[in-house]
Amino acid sequence: MTAALLGFAALLALVFLRVPIAFAMAAVGAVGFAMLRSWPAAWAMVGNVAFETGLSYSLSVVPLFILMGNLLTISGVSHGLYAAANALLGRVRGGLAMASVVACGGFSAVCGSSLATAATMSKVAMPSMRRYGYADSLATGSIAAGGTLGILIPPSVILIVYGLLTESDIGRLFIAGVVPGIVGVVFYVLTVAVVVRLDPAAAPRTEHREPFSRRERFGVVAVAGLFVLILTGIYGGFFTPTEAAGVGAGAALCITVAAGGVTARQLFDACVQTARTTAMIFAILIGAEIFSNFINFAGLPEALGAWIASLGVNAWVVMAGIVLIYLALGCVLESLSMILLTVPVFAPLMYELDFASTALATPDAALIWFGIVVVVATEISLITPPVGLNVFVLRNVLPDVPLNTIFRGVVPFWIADILRLLLLIGVPSLSLWLVGLM
Repeated sequence: MTAALLGFAALLALVFLRVPIAFAMAAVGAVGFAMLRSWPAAWAMVGNVAFETGLSYSLSVVPLFILMGNLLTISGVSHGLYAAANALLGRVRGGLAMASVVACGGFSAVCGSSLATAATMSKVAMPSMRRYGYADSLATGSIAAGGTLGILIPPSVILIVYGLLTESDIGRLFIAGVVPGIVGVVFYVLTVAVVVRLDPAAAPRTEHREPFSRRERFGVVAVAGLFVLILTGIYGGFFTPTEAAGVGAGAALCITVAAGGVTARQLFDACVQTARTTAMIFAILIGAEIFSNFINFAGLPEALGAWIASLGVNAWVVMAGIVLIYLALGCVLESLSMILLTVPVFAPLMYELDFASTALATPDAALIWFGIVVVVATEISLITPPVGLNVFVLRNVLPDVPLNTIFRGVVPFWIADILRLLLLIGVPSLSLWLVGLM
């Protein structure tokens, strides 16, 4: 256990020295494994991990879902989602901010990327909110917070990675993320209502609801149809989650072409961006697997479980400690790195802890629930200073908005996220109810 803790300390030191997280995890994992075993064994382990990860059939789902999201981003369907949400909420005070949240939830349901959702919706929603006199803090805060839903509402790349790390059923993880995702949208909408009630100057009293164009109607139908196609196909037994990714990417290509106005250059750029994102994710996955092999060989998960058992504390207290660790790490690490770094350590505890809850009666159910809790905690990190990747995405897209303005705008949504996290922890059936019906 001492070796593993020293490894974590070395890893954090390298991260603070701005070494890329993938290379930091790989270096610490390889050196640590060599110290415990031998250098030949370490080099063999590194080679096997890189080879097996690169050829993993299960991981082929990652680039396909990323491609699907990139194709939908250039198709312009986000305009239709925003127009539909605006038609529903436009005349409520703060309605455009509420519409931004709802549109972010709908777009992230088929995009699967929080950063892509935030970047896309900022281009769609921000001009309208500025035109009607919204404060920049509320406008950017609603977009940054709404964008975080991309890593929870299925199909989610983060949930896929969690499923691969814990050998959990990806289909069950997807369905478990539906209700918490809807709860997140509702909490964000209520947050906008509270903000404009406390500060009426943040939003005008009424807004104009613009009529639908034919292309916007097509966008709404296309996104809803694609979401239904993927989930129905998986839970109807027509195809596996990996095959669903292929079907989704193919359908997204058809939607993009049918939407019109897409050039060959845009399609090429979408493919290049998919390749770059996939390469980044695979590099981090390989580094995390090397580091995970080191801490597992050092016996950290078993030692941690034995230590917690010796304390005799309640399982919910342990869970609260884990969540606090995630919230703290979210201030310095990005979401994927945090998942890959911590899940191999904390997930085995779900087999040891007794939550005395009928919803968590089996370790498999506890792992599914824990996955949702971890992803929601990771969502919070996307808008938590000083990292807050969604905030920095908006800063790049909207260079005229000061960074402190965006962070000030996300504070109410951050509070709403903390309340939602507490609700999901206290009521596990919110995450597991739909899973039990499947």
